This record gives sequence, C-alpha cells and structure tokens, in this order.
Amino acid sequence: MIAVIDYGAGNLQSVIKALDFIGADCCVTDKYEEIMSADGAILPGVGSFGDAMDCMKNSGAVRAVKDFTATGKPLLGICLGLQLLFAGSEESPGVQGLDLLKGKITKIPNDGGKLKIPHMGWNSLDIKIHDGLYEGINDSPYVYFVHSYYLKADSEDIVSAQTSYGTVIDASVQCGNIYATQFHPEKSGTVGLKILRNFVRICGGDK
Repeated sequence: MIAVIDYGAGNLQSVIKALDFIGADCCVTDKYEEIMSADGAILPGVGSFGDAMDCMKNSGAVRAVKDFTATGKPLLGICLGLQLLFAGSEESPGVQGLDLLKGKITKIPNDGGKLKIPHMGWNSLDIKIHDGLYEGINDSPYVYFVHSYYLKADSEDIVSAQTSYGTVIDASVQCGNIYATQFHPEKSGTVGLKILRNFVRICGGDK
C-alpha cells in the first residue's frame, strides 16, 4: 500500500489517477496510523512553502512524515513536496521546513526578464543516479515542471537528476529512503509513469 499524504495542500487527484493507472495499491489519507502502516508514502505539494507548512502542522503531517521517514520505508516528495523536505525556502522567510535534507530553496533567476517565471513546461533531465527512480530510463528524458523556486542541494551526492532553466536546477534527489522530484511524474507521460512504477517497486511492489 502506498499512502498519498493528504495535509490540505497537495495535488492529490492527479497523483492518485496516475497510481491507479499503473495498478498500484494506494490510498489518500491524513491518518497517522494509516501512513505509518503503509509500505511507502508520497508527499505531494502545490502552492506556497509557508502555506503548505502551516497545513502540515495543523494536520499533524509534520510528525507523520518525520516518523515515517525514520522507519526507513520509502518516501517520495513531488514538486513542492520536494522543497518541504528542506529546512526553509526563500519564498517564505522564517518558516521552518521538515529539515530532512540539506540545501537551499531560492527563486529561479529570470535573466533580466528574459525567462518566464514560473518555469512551466517540459525540460530534459541530466540523470546523475541511474538506479532508484530512474532505473530503465534512457538519458535526457523529458518531464513536466511547474515551479518558481528551485533546489540547490548542499551535497551533489544526493542529486539524482538536474535540468537547466536560467540556472542549473537540482531536479530530483535520492538520499537513503528519501526520494523527491521537483517535476511532476504524474504529469510527465510514459517517463513519469515509469518513475512512479520504479517507486512502487522500491516500496516492495512489482509494477
């Protein structure tokens, strides 16, 4: 069972639709016990960093995510869900994130107005770690992004893929049992479905 964590600020339906499409056993839940008993968990996210962290605190998801991660079972953050795994974001100064990984979340530079912000559309990935989420995926796959802020991880060792849009963006990370993508795998066609299948497999499934 994959628990899609419902804390009031996630793109739940598109994630569930994609998981259903690949035949994954999944549920949307805000219940601590259900999250903790799942084989894997997904932390989606839309909107602003500060609003999302408020929702996480009010719903009890901060405790659930931290305790679930401590079990060693796989966690996947998607879009804002990736950013929430870090200590904070330039978008919401003073707001404490989950602080499970180390890095900086800052606004994408718009190159003097030449780039449209938010970054919205398809970009190719430079894959750095070819197992995990990217097992069986060829180099330079295209995936779908919607974001105004981006990650620069403190350690290159956790960066599983990068892309470029005004700057080099750490597009996904992999650290122990924590996986996260800045892009939306559930909106990234066959490549995104393969990434989700890989996550289900990591969780003990066979998709």
